[in-house]
Amino acid sequence: MLNQISPAVFSRSVAFLALFFSVLICKSAAQEGAFPHVALLTIDGAIGPATTDYFKRATEEAGERGAELIILHIDTPGGLDAASRDIIQHILSSPIPIATYVYPSGARAASAGTYILYASQIAAMAPATTLGAATPVQIGGPPGTPAPGGKPQENEKKEEKEKKEGDEESEEEKEEKPLSGTAMERKVVNDSVAFIRGLAQRHGRNADWAEKAVREAATLTASEALEMNVVDIVAKNDQDLLKQIAGRKVSLDSGEITISPEIAQLPIENYEPDWRNELLALITNPQVAYILLLIGIYGLIFEGYSPGAFVPGIVGVICLLLAFYALQVLPINYAGLALIIVGALLIVAEVFMPSFGALGIGGIIALVIGSVMLIDTDVPGMQVSRKLIGAIAGVSGLFLLTFFLALGRSLRTPRVPADQALVGRSAVVSDVTETEVLVHLDGEIWKAQCETPLEPGQRVRVIAQHGLLLYVEPG
Repeated sequence: MLNQISPAVFSRSVAFLALFFSVLICKSAAQEGAFPHVALLTIDGAIGPATTDYFKRATEEAGERGAELIILHIDTPGGLDAASRDIIQHILSSPIPIATYVYPSGARAASAGTYILYASQIAAMAPATTLGAATPVQIGGPPGTPAPGGKPQENEKKEEKEKKEGDEESEEEKEEKPLSGTAMERKVVNDSVAFIRGLAQRHGRNADWAEKAVREAATLTASEALEMNVVDIVAKNDQDLLKQIAGRKVSLDSGEITISPEIAQLPIENYEPDWRNELLALITNPQVAYILLLIGIYGLIFEGYSPGAFVPGIVGVICLLLAFYALQVLPINYAGLALIIVGALLIVAEVFMPSFGALGIGGIIALVIGSVMLIDTDVPGMQVSRKLIGAIAGVSGLFLLTFFLALGRSLRTPRVPADQALVGRSAVVSDVTETEVLVHLDGEIWKAQCETPLEPGQRVRVIAQHGLLLYVEPG
């Protein structure tokens, strides 16, 4: 029977068995490395794509390593809607209880942080922390524009004055009034209200205040939030938090579970972002993405004007690809992106096709306007810094000024005929024969004549030029 098995089939069977046992060994090794512990994650700053990637990878690793509870330290002014909803969906489907803890003292869970706090199985705050102001910032605007309620902000003082005079409307009249504002504003606000009320009802928290945080940007301190059933716990530190949640029942997708009474005795393992998260956070920073975009554009432009240089082209392609990767996960305005590209092209075109400043100044204006419009969001930490835009505009202006000064200097330089351009220049004798003298000048070999004998290596000065023949003299 064994003689009927071909060598190829036998070798494949052996390889399959080796792979199978390798997987078993790796799996058993991973299981041996798992131990009961409390995983500690940290979100500090604006919430973006890098934050989502870190949170998902860290929670999955914590589950594989046997974590019984995840504590999420949070201190954020808010973040991108898509990134925040990804984190919330991951929290809601987590098989491990997640305790979102606004920490340390002085921290805040504003805007998107409030939604994450409401979504968590356990919501906790440290003393002297705040939460709230969950109104979607995309519908905000400069002073004088309609607010979510639909009335210009400049009329607020007038309304307050009327209230003081006793002209307040009854609660029934206010409820009967339909929501004003644009249809998009109402749609965004109502969607956010429904979302946060659903999160509040899931964990039995104050849904009415959650709606107020969205519609009126209301905020609370830690003690007020505990009193109004917005959070579950106010704790001084992680150990205090663990002691208070020991034995508490929480609801997961799989059902209701009870947190171990011995949870406070478990070690706390800190899950920090790895190099991949750090790189993603760096690339998706709007400031860095903006700089990479400009380097990529200028690199490709200069490579086009000097083919074969390679370095500008290679650097430009790499930076442009990184910038496009960052911009596709950031909320960008494509009109702003187009203006930046046009502005860079106009600035470079000024160098090769001088228009006495028309192209260059127009390019700087387009670059600045496009840079301001590029990131289409008002989320703190997710905008291109005005200082950076000013610095880029200033450098571009200095570049153009230097170019114009050099151009003016060249225009004032006396014109020299092409056949007399070498007169007065120094050269070195490279070879002397009976019939001709060869001199080396600026990397070129020229025929020369001299009234006095010359020797190789001797320095000479050009006194006249006739076509391709130079007349020289020692010196």
